[in-house]
Amino acid sequence: MAKSRNKRRADGRIAVQVYIGKDKETGKRKYKTVYGATQKEADEKAMQAKIKLQKGIDLSAERDTFGQWATRFLVVKESDGVCRSQMDSYRGYCRHLSALENIPIYKINAWDIQEIIIELAKDKPGKKGLAKNTLRQIKGTVKQIMQLAVESRAIDFNPAKDVRIPANAPEKHREALTEEQQQWIIDTPHKMQRAAMVMMYSGLRRGELTALTWPDVDLIKNTITVNKSVEMINGKPRLKEGAKTKAGVRVVNIPQRLSDFLRQEKEKENPLCIYVVHTKNGTMMSAWLWKSAWADYMKELNLKYGYNGEDIKNSKFKLPMKIPPFTPHYLRHPYVKHKTKSFLRNSRVFKADFCAPSHSLCTEVFHFPDNINLISGVNIHTFNQCVSQGGI
Repeated sequence: MAKSRNKRRADGRIAVQVYIGKDKETGKRKYKTVYGATQKEADEKAMQAKIKLQKGIDLSAERDTFGQWATRFLVVKESDGVCRSQMDSYRGYCRHLSALENIPIYKINAWDIQEIIIELAKDKPGKKGLAKNTLRQIKGTVKQIMQLAVESRAIDFNPAKDVRIPANAPEKHREALTEEQQQWIIDTPHKMQRAAMVMMYSGLRRGELTALTWPDVDLIKNTITVNKSVEMINGKPRLKEGAKTKAGVRVVNIPQRLSDFLRQEKEKENPLCIYVVHTKNGTMMSAWLWKSAWADYMKELNLKYGYNGEDIKNSKFKLPMKIPPFTPHYLRHPYVKHKTKSFLRNSRVFKADFCAPSHSLCTEVFHFPDNINLISGVNIHTFNQCVSQGGI
């Protein structure tokens, strides 16, 4: 029996319909139409469609674009309770992927993504290429979007898994403060000194510190309990229970130096004010207040140490910066350095594995401070104990 042939369309192509099931709402039969320049090509595409059906691929979702899946990805993340700042970051990463927005998800291959990553890494006139860490975040975002499509059976593999970050992309590292810079913080009274001291010696994030109350600080046991944080929405602080991650809810041991400093600060504090760092009215600090107060702090340090104590009256706001400014986040690095060095001094396990505080170890501790027991089988309680016993 001769094989059936399909009619050629007006545009010269041959169309073949593939039955893909019934509509859940209407019960009507659904078909997917594939096209080919010849009958053989059309039949081959029909066979590929049938193979995908056997694998459980939803052929009706194939026309959905990358942009539509990116929107679904953002909806899922928001429903998971991802914080506002991280959601803003995800949206920014998606904007870098705008070239894929209108392409059907099933047509995207590894090179389509790789090409975007390579372009983003290149220097342009007046604009530097993106750093490796940012490129990793963008790759991670597209990988999650494609994986969502895989799990929804719109595609059967994730092309982002094979994408590589260019080896020559710039690598940006946040440097820990030098001992001299740390001493600046210790020796320079300012309205933000309290915030800087707590972050430098406890490793708290800005959101955790903004929400920190005096009852969370135990100056007898030398601990800080982190059980809440603040999310900035349109620049205004919104209190939320818990920390940035589940592991972020923790009890932090603090050194005696910080405990003594906070004891003195608490004695000067209004008894009715519950927040450790606050506005003049005793309320939580907004994003704008953090920014402006920190800028003033940097100018104060610049005047004192950049100009060697010269008497330049009423001119600190006009002086060029002679010292390298640093952000609140930089203050988490000295904390990691303190904890790592202290632990290395006191742990035979770590001395056997690491003869000095290596960069890789600091990175591991910095990103997973509450899971250090996973490294060399060391217990977190032993690690934390070294903070107060290590002579920091």
